[in-house]
Amino acid sequence: MSPSSSRPDPALLAATVGTGLMTGLYLAFDIGVMPALARRDDEAFVSAMRRFNDALDDSASFGALFLGVFVATGVAARRLRRAERARAARRATAAAVLYGLSIAVTVGANLPLNRALRSAPVTASSAAAAAARTAYERPWRKANAVRTAACLGALALLGDTALRRAVSRA
Repeated sequence: MSPSSSRPDPALLAATVGTGLMTGLYLAFDIGVMPALARRDDEAFVSAMRRFNDALDDSASFGALFLGVFVATGVAARRLRRAERARAARRATAAAVLYGLSIAVTVGANLPLNRALRSAPVTASSAAAAAARTAYERPWRKANAVRTAACLGALALLGDTALRRAVSRA
């Protein structure tokens, strides 16, 4: 089905919904999880973050969503370009670039921090937990804020593209 047909483009729909899900996940950590954990002691913070990371970092479902969004966004941009929808294709391409930034930040910052926290020897003392938390919390939150902003920008571009496409078909 081409992007000019009367039905929603499945790649654009998948890219938009998937980007929304990723934005929501990152935002939930920014405004809910991390502020709540900031009020906890070091051992509780480290334990909780290890559990979150274990649940997400090695999850095939999360990995499929995480990478699938990037693929769907690229496919949507390509389909729009082929349908000679240049402005829409540029918006989708910009969304792919922003989402790609979130992947780069995840791979370059968040995942290495998660691995370091996972391997930190915190069971021996509260000083070890404090050191692990200090090395982790602030850099991870900064990187997550970048991921959130990048995904939010990508979502705005994809949403705008989908909305304009729907209005032009109406």
